[in-house]
Amino acid sequence: MNSARVIKKYPNRRLYDTVESCYITLADVRNLVIRKIDFTVVDKKSGEDITRTILLQVITEQEQRGDAVMSRDFLSQVIRSYGKVVPGFAANYLEQSMKLFMTQQKNLRLQVKRVVGDDPFAAVADVAQKNIARWKSLQDEVLRRFAGAGKADERRLELLRREQKKA
Repeated sequence: MNSARVIKKYPNRRLYDTVESCYITLADVRNLVIRKIDFTVVDKKSGEDITRTILLQVITEQEQRGDAVMSRDFLSQVIRSYGKVVPGFAANYLEQSMKLFMTQQKNLRLQVKRVVGDDPFAAVADVAQKNIARWKSLQDEVLRRFAGAGKADERRLELLRREQKKA
């Protein structure tokens, strides 16, 4: 049973999610991928499955944002490999390499967590949030003191003015 969500791509380049009954963006497609929601993108006019093309567009958008994962050299090698290697072999090799990389990254995080006793990324984020709160508190205190000093100075000036008027 194929329960993949169907997304239709219209000639005006808009993507329509048939489950949510609304137009979506490439960022929404990225979120579907991240949430591991199975979907298929179909060209409304031809009925052709264009999921790979849309996924490549999502990757292109991510790469342009500065979240680059693929180096220029890697991309050049991929382009050069077209027509020279067996497509199924190359695709399978890259897919297995990425799975291995993700597994190793997960194992590394678990090992660090065992040694440190906490998720290191969560710990760094927590320290950063605490530092931001401390900095804000310090700024607030400095501003309060300056505001208080300003009021005291205003009072002193007012007293001096009154004394000058009396004299």
